[in-house]
Parts: sequence; C-alpha cells; structure tokens
Amino acid sequence: MDGLLAGKAVVVTGAGRGLGEAFAVHVAQAGGAVVVNDVDVELAEHTAANIRAHGGRAVASGHTVADPAQAQAIVDLCVAEFGAIDGLVNNAGLNYEALPWEDDVDQMRELVEVNVLGVMYTGVAATKAMMKQPGGGSIVNISSGASLGQRKLGVYAASKGAVASLTYSWALDLEEVGIRVNAVCPLAHTRMVWKSERSLRACPPDRTPSRIAPVVLFLLGAGSAGITGQMIRCNGPQLHVMGQPFLKEPILERAVWDTDTVQRAFDEVFSAHLENYGLEKRVPPRLRKWTEATSTPLRSA
Repeated sequence: MDGLLAGKAVVVTGAGRGLGEAFAVHVAQAGGAVVVNDVDVELAEHTAANIRAHGGRAVASGHTVADPAQAQAIVDLCVAEFGAIDGLVNNAGLNYEALPWEDDVDQMRELVEVNVLGVMYTGVAATKAMMKQPGGGSIVNISSGASLGQRKLGVYAASKGAVASLTYSWALDLEEVGIRVNAVCPLAHTRMVWKSERSLRACPPDRTPSRIAPVVLFLLGAGSAGITGQMIRCNGPQLHVMGQPFLKEPILERAVWDTDTVQRAFDEVFSAHLENYGLEKRVPPRLRKWTEATSTPLRSA
C-alpha cells in the first residue's frame, strides 16, 4: 500500500468514524494527503490528528455536504491546502429503518439531502476542479446492496439506488475528460449495522471497515486506470462486480399496445420471466402462481 497514492490529494466525506475514517487513514498510509470531512468537526479533527501523528498529511473539515456552498468549500479546502484534488470518496450518509407508513417526512428529506444531493453537490464541485488540472481524477461513490431492495430500508435503498444511477451516468459524461467514476457497496460492522438485528446477524464484528478500504484505494489509484462506471461490492471476504440494469429478453413488439394485449403478454409470456425482488430474493406472487400451475413454459404471444 505504501506509495500507492503518493503525491495525490483526496477528499473523504463522512470520515469522522466508521468506513470514512478507515478510508481516510488508508489513503494517508498510501501516501495521499487527505481532507477529512465530517459534520461532527471534533471527530474530523480527531481523525486528521491521528493521521498527522503517524506522519501523514491531513486537514479537517466540518462542512456539510447537504449544502452546495459548503460542499464547494470542502473541495476548495483540498485545493488550497494540497494544490489539487485527485480523488473524492463520497462516503457521508444517513440511515434508518422504518416501514413505509411509519416514515417521517423530515427524516426522509434529511436522508435524501445527505445521501443523494450531498453526493451530487460534492461530486460536481470536485469534477470542476479536476477538469482544470492535468491527469483528471477518480470519484468513488459509496452505494449499497440495499439499492436492490431491502425490508424497512425503502428511503435509504432509494437513495443508494440514486447513487448507483448517478455513477453510471457520470462515468459516461466524464470518461472523455479523464475522470473515472465508480461505486463501492460495502458491508462492514459500523453504527449503521448496529441499528439492525438483521444486519448484525449478516455482519459479524470481524467485518471491520479496514477490510473495505483496499477496494477504495484501488479505485483511487493508477492501477484502476480504464475502470469506470462499475459497482463493486465487498462484504469483507467476498469481492464482486454487481450487474447493472439491462433490458431482459423476451422483448415483445406490437404496433400499438392496449390493456388486453398487455394482459395477454403477462399471462402468456412475462409471468414466466418475472424477477425476484429485493435482497431477500422473494419470488413474485404471479410467478409463484404460474410455477404451481404448470411445469412447462407457456407459448409466446
């Protein structure tokens, strides 16, 4: 890891504790200079001081990513302190569990402002700065496997699905200017996991944030040149590329669709092709009904 990010300057948001702290510390250990950002400025200062105490370069930022002017200030701080911004890790995020009828509007809004708009505000500011310097840069967004759907995490899952879509689109927009955009879907034993008994069962204490950090370092470093638009999931022992949305076969075509022909399409064709939904991989009721009724595929319309 030594020297992997030598001479590079990286912003890590939400770096006061947990995953963000691990990312910031590992960036510094790899030779990079770090802006340690967290709305809890005391935690940010603590992480930055720890990095400096071990010979690294770091400065703390207490700005919130949910405000565009403050997000810009985070990037400006990196350029002012270290002369450039070569990497951005959009890690700041909120999470809570609630069933849809229990959701609080203010809590929903706050989560979206941090998890979605915060990624956008900071990413746009970083992109503008990276385009002014030679060599481009690398943006690593922190998404989540919950974007596939998970019980009691609807708002959080939606926010991380937005981050995934943003990653794909920004990768397309920025590849010609030398800025790579990827996303990591981590599973680590952090405060977010502590709030959920289900998550605690799936994520034992040995799944520490430091086990995710090498993936982020790789995506920030030169070794990942040419890799962009990817969703990488790591839960500690497992590492894999997540599939992206696609148009699933069969694709039926008619000059004009009406409700009767749509009904036939689902009754005769699509009922055998419905997707399992959510991380629990539940089978859609229509597909369960079709499976119980027949063991042979129905003919195409």
